[in-house]
Amino acid sequence: MTATRTAGNTPARASRRGVLLQLVRPVARTVPWWALAAGGGLGLLAAALPRLSGGEVTPWAGVNALRAAALCFALGAAFLLDDPARQTTAAVPVRRVLRHALRCAFVLPAAAVWWTAAVLLVPEEARPPAGDITLEAATALALALAGAAFAVRRRGTGRPGQAVAAALLVAAVLAPLLTPSEWSLFTAPGDPRWADGHGHWTLLLCAALLAVAVCCVEPVRRLQPVRRLRTRPARADKEGLGA
Repeated sequence: MTATRTAGNTPARASRRGVLLQLVRPVARTVPWWALAAGGGLGLLAAALPRLSGGEVTPWAGVNALRAAALCFALGAAFLLDDPARQTTAAVPVRRVLRHALRCAFVLPAAAVWWTAAVLLVPEEARPPAGDITLEAATALALALAGAAFAVRRRGTGRPGQAVAAALLVAAVLAPLLTPSEWSLFTAPGDPRWADGHGHWTLLLCAALLAVAVCCVEPVRRLQPVRRLRTRPARADKEGLGA
């Protein structure tokens, strides 16, 4: 019986895999490369500003340059799920989580190379710990993707990027002002609160990734209840027959 089930499921899995492979080229064409390129270019410029200034670069300037670079790339990544043909691609037998994962698969390798270049643009004497600042950049990227995935799940919109990027930019401006001091999210290297602050960054990253995972699952539509046909009482039926 198990062998029969496995044999029966194999064609279905092969069919889904074939459909997923056929989606590679169409999805690659619909990825908003212009937004990612613009965000990446502005991010590299922000990372290079301390070196281009010509003066002495402090650790505070170095970490803020990389934070600005990470924000620029996250603003570009907010457009990653933009797809004007979403209503058409939703009909293919591939789940939304796989379609979104396919888009991320195109971007994440390039993002890793870009981030390495951004970190190396900051002078070594002013460069913050690579692991900690990468954690901040990953959190900003995950928040952008979570916002886009939530907009797609909630409204089914084809272009959530503009609204998500605006919300992310406002949140980035207000976060240093509204974040409680005990969270220590925006400290400088060498600050005693640096380690505790990045523990909070880890919590934010986990929450953002969980939101992405939840929002990428297609919502289950409730079926409308079937109305029951009203039948006449048995007594009325008898009276009708007698008449």
